[in-house]
Amino acid sequence: MEDVQDGASPAVVRPRLLVLAAGELRLVLAPDAGGSIAAFTRQWREGSRLRELHWLRPASASGLAAANPLEMASFPLVPFCNRIRDGRASFGGREIRMPRNHPGDTAGHPLHGIGWLLPWELASAAPAEAVLALRVPADAAWPWSFSARQHFTLHERALQVTMTVRNEDTAVMPLGIGHHPYFPHHPGTRLRSPAAAMWQADAEVMPTRLDTGGPVPALREGVELSRLDLDNNFTGWERSARIDWPADAHGPRRCLVMEAEPPLDHFVLYCPRGQDHFCAEPVGQCTDWLNLLPRHGRDALGGAELAPGETLSVRFVLRPDWDGAGGA
Repeated sequence: MEDVQDGASPAVVRPRLLVLAAGELRLVLAPDAGGSIAAFTRQWREGSRLRELHWLRPASASGLAAANPLEMASFPLVPFCNRIRDGRASFGGREIRMPRNHPGDTAGHPLHGIGWLLPWELASAAPAEAVLALRVPADAAWPWSFSARQHFTLHERALQVTMTVRNEDTAVMPLGIGHHPYFPHHPGTRLRSPAAAMWQADAEVMPTRLDTGGPVPALREGVELSRLDLDNNFTGWERSARIDWPADAHGPRRCLVMEAEPPLDHFVLYCPRGQDHFCAEPVGQCTDWLNLLPRHGRDALGGAELAPGETLSVRFVLRPDWDGAGGA
């Protein structure tokens, strides 16, 4: 990966990785690992020394060898985000029967959708741009056929990700869409992410009730992550989150702003106490939205419906800053 030069064609290395470059930023994609991002970095020189700073938790060597999305930097969420209770739901007269799909989750609620478990095809690539594509036939787990694309565009100061899903079926399909980035959690890391309310959750991380207190005011103002221990959905998200890291051995004082567009109106924060990473996820629906819709409504839960042949596109941007341009 170190051999990629600015302006050069994107490099493919083994296991199959695609490296994009723009200025000091580098993006590494792992199509075979669920269409994941393997790394998002800044590379720069201090005198004769080449330095590297990770904006996302980098993929592990074992994760790359096994093409395991759970050990990547970020992976796509499609055609739903988060969990579906027991993998059972109904929509438009069709029954969803999704099997358990997460080796570390003993509760039996499948999560993260389907796309993260399948290899994606490289549809196109340029020095700072790439498109990954996926087509999924209908089956008992998800009884609608659909296709999806991820369009990655790397700029000198930003990474833009556009996700598009098309209903390839003959009936209306429910849809949730998003991404699952892992960020480094170093001592002193702070997060600001304004939202209207948080879904309290039970021991199996399933939503129980909405709460406007707790971490919601703290996240609106900005909070040091070491104070939190969460795995929760937030609704009424203002589609912006800012992460601040202090100057440390990893690099200078720096920040990253994540901005999203509708319908990414929901947010998941996974921040386990004592871990070296956390997840701040822009998503289009809350956990178990199909089963909770009759009780709570779409405003609190999100989610979309696609007619046959219809497409939905969503976009989010990661804007890192390392020289103070992002403000205090």
